[in-house]
Amino acid sequence: MKIAVAADGDKVSLHFGRCSEYRVFYVEDGKVARRESLKNPGHEPGVLPKLLADEGVDVIIAGGMGPRAEQLLKDQGIKPVTGVLGPVEEVVEAYLKGTLKTGPSSCEHQT
Repeated sequence: MKIAVAADGDKVSLHFGRCSEYRVFYVEDGKVARRESLKNPGHEPGVLPKLLADEGVDVIIAGGMGPRAEQLLKDQGIKPVTGVLGPVEEVVEAYLKGTLKTGPSSCEHQT
């Protein structure tokens, strides 16, 4: 499984499309086996879901994203998890343990 996290520094980004990078975690046997960073090429509708799908990402974690981005990700077979705050590494560990706390999306896009 591959989990991507929209990141700004070591924290989960408040906005999926405007983060500085995506941290990609390769998970094997329920543990992180490898990490990579993927630079955000820019915020254009439809580009980021395809990029993450091409990278084989299964789950994307972010503070927030608009409903259109959520649907485009789902169309690519990627599960969006929003309303997440905190340090990237801790968030991924909590997701893997099934203890990740989510809240309302921090994105204010309506469409």
